[in-house]
Amino acid sequence: MKRYLFILLFLCLQVRAEDGYKLWMSYSKIEDPKTLNFYKPRLQAIVWEDKDLEVAVEEVKLAIPKLLGITPKKGGKNGLILKVNPQINITNPEGYKVSVSGQSITIEAPRSVGVLYGVFHLLRCIQTGQEPAGEFSPKIQHRMLNHWDNNNGTIERGYAGMSLWKWYELPERLDPRYKDYARANASLGINATVINNVNASARFLSSEYLVKVKALADVFRPYGIKVYLSVNFASPRILGKLPDADPLKPEVQKWWKEKADEIYSLIPDFGGFLVKANSEGEPGPMDYGRTHVDGANMLAKALKPHGGMVFWRAFVYAPDPKGDRFKAAYEEFKPYDGQFDDNVIIQVKNGPIDFMPREPISPLFTAMEKTPLAMEFQVTQEYLGWATHWVYLASMFEECLKTDTRVKNRKTTLSEILQGKTFGYRHTAITGVANTGSDRNWTGHPMGQANWYALGRMAWDPDLGAKEIAQEWISQTLSRDSKTVSDIQSMMLSTREIYVNYTSPFGLHHVMGEGHHFGPEPWVEKAPRPDWTALYYHKADEKGIGFDRTNTGSNALAQYPKEFSAPFSSLETCPEEFLLWFHHVPWDRKLKNGDIFWEAFVKKFYQGVKEVEGLQRDWEKVKGKVPQETFENVSARLKTQHKEAIWWRDACVLYFQTFSKKALPAGLKAPERTLEEVKKIVDVYHIR
Repeated sequence: MKRYLFILLFLCLQVRAEDGYKLWMSYSKIEDPKTLNFYKPRLQAIVWEDKDLEVAVEEVKLAIPKLLGITPKKGGKNGLILKVNPQINITNPEGYKVSVSGQSITIEAPRSVGVLYGVFHLLRCIQTGQEPAGEFSPKIQHRMLNHWDNNNGTIERGYAGMSLWKWYELPERLDPRYKDYARANASLGINATVINNVNASARFLSSEYLVKVKALADVFRPYGIKVYLSVNFASPRILGKLPDADPLKPEVQKWWKEKADEIYSLIPDFGGFLVKANSEGEPGPMDYGRTHVDGANMLAKALKPHGGMVFWRAFVYAPDPKGDRFKAAYEEFKPYDGQFDDNVIIQVKNGPIDFMPREPISPLFTAMEKTPLAMEFQVTQEYLGWATHWVYLASMFEECLKTDTRVKNRKTTLSEILQGKTFGYRHTAITGVANTGSDRNWTGHPMGQANWYALGRMAWDPDLGAKEIAQEWISQTLSRDSKTVSDIQSMMLSTREIYVNYTSPFGLHHVMGEGHHFGPEPWVEKAPRPDWTALYYHKADEKGIGFDRTNTGSNALAQYPKEFSAPFSSLETCPEEFLLWFHHVPWDRKLKNGDIFWEAFVKKFYQGVKEVEGLQRDWEKVKGKVPQETFENVSARLKTQHKEAIWWRDACVLYFQTFSKKALPAGLKAPERTLEEVKKIVDVYHIR
C-alpha cells in the first residue's frame, strides 16, 4: 500500500512540476554527456565570502543538484568561485566576467547583482549546452516591466488572471510568488518594475499603500530590482486636498517634494515615477495651461535629491476627426526636445498608434536628439489575440529594433539610438507592458512566457535575435532534444506573421473590437472618440483602402528623415507590408506578384487561416516530447485560435467586399456566414 501511495505522490509531484509555474527555471536534468563532462568537475563546490551573494548562492544550490545530479559543497580552492570585485574592469557596473581555469569557474563583478546575473548566465549556458566564459554587460541601463495592475486586483489589458500583488494581505503577508517573480526577472537582467497601472489611482501614493509597496521593494531588492510607481498627476488635489495640481504653484511643488521624501524614507532605492498625463482623460499639466516640460520637470526636481527618475509617456493624442493620430506624439514632444531635466526620460511606444500587430517605428525615435527616449513594447497581447493566440513577439521586437532609421543620412538602427550611441543619451531604457497574472503558469498561454523572456533578453542586449532567444527559451522550458527544439523554434518564428496575415495584412490597422480590443470590428464608426473607430484608419471606399500619409494626405511621412521616408512615399516603392499605413491603395492596383490588390488582400486572410491549421499539425508532432500539460494547453488554445482566425477572415473579407464590389479570387470558398451574422458575434461584448 505504501508503495502505491509513493507512486501516486510521485506522479502528482511530476504533474505539479510541469504546469509552467517554474517558467524557464525548472532546471530539468541534463542528459548530454559533453555538457555533463564539462560542468560536473567544475561545480563540485561553491566558494564565496560576500554576504550580499546569498541569493546567488541560493540559486546555485537549487539548480545544480537538479541539473547535474550533484550537491556542491561549501568552500575549497576549486569549483564555482563567486567574487564581488569593485576594481574589476567591466564595461558596465552591472556587468560580470566569467572565466574557466582548470577545475574552476569564476564569476566576478563590481557589484553583487552582477554576480547574480553571472550565475543565471551560467545556468542558462548549462541548459543550452554552451560554455560560459566571457565578459557580459547590459547595453541598456533601465530594463523595466510596466504592470497595468489596479488596487482592486484587476489588470487592465491583463489576460492571465488577477494581479500578482495581493494588496489586502500586504505588508503583513508576503506571497512566495513575489520572490519567484523577482528571480525570473533577475534571470533576464530586468532591473526595474512599475507595479501599478498607468491609469493610476492616487491611492498608491497614500501612506496606507506606501508601506505595502515597501514590502514588495524589500523582496525585490536582493535581486537588483527597483520599484517604480505610476502616479496620478492630480494626487495633490485628491490626496493633499489642494485646490488644484498646477505644477507651477509652490504648494503643489511642495506637496510632491514631501511625498518624494516620504517614499524614500521607506524605500531608499525607489526608482521613481511613470506618468500618463493628459492622455485619454488622465489629468496632467495641460489642465492648467502648462506644458509637458512643466509637469515632468516638477516631478523630476522632487525626485532628483534621491536619485529618482521620471518616465513621462508620449502616448498623448487629441481627438481630432480630421487629424492623424499618427502625428500626435511627434507634435506634442518634438518642440520640447532639450528642455526636460536630466532625470526625465520620455517613454515612447514602438509605433505611432498603439501596439498594432505591425507598425512602422514612431517618428519620435528619429527626432529627439537631446532628450533620452525609452522604448515601450507591449508584452501582454492587447491587440494580438489576448491569451488564446500564439504570437511570439520577439519577431516584432527584432523587426522594430533593427529598423534602419537613416538618421544623419547613414545606417543607424533603432537599437543604436536606444543604446545612446547616436545622440549620446545620458539614460537608456527599454520597457515592456507585462503579461503576468495570477494564473499558475503566470502568462495564461504557456507560449506567452517566451514573450516575457524575450523582452528581458532584448532589454539586456537589443541586438539579440528572435531565433537565438527562442532556442534558449525552448531548451530551458520545453525540451533539449535538438529536433524538437528546432521544430518548436520554427513554429514560434512563424506565429507573428501568421497573426498578421489573418488580422492585418498589408498594414491594415486598428480594426479590432472597440473598447475591449478583441476580435474584428472593421465596421466601427461610432465611439467616444473618432480615433477609436475603425473607419478613421482604414478609410475604405469604392476606390480603395488605406490612410494616405504622404504629401497628398496627412503628410505624416514628413516627420521621418527624408532618406527613411522616401521609399514609403511612393506606391511603387513602399514595402508591401506597410502599404495601408501610408497609402489609399486602389482595389485594382496590380502588385508585384501580378494580383490586383483586392485579390492579394483576400488571399492573405485565407492564408492565415491555413497557416493556423499548419501550426496545429506541427504542434501535434511534438506530443510526448514536451510536458504533457503544456502540450494539452497549447493544443486547446490552437483550436480557439483557428476558430477566431476564421472569424477574422470572414469579418474582414465580407465587410471590405462591400466596398470593393469584387468577387473572391478563384479557388477560395466563400464564408459560410453572412456579414450580418458575423456582426452579431460581437454584440455580446457590448452588453453591460
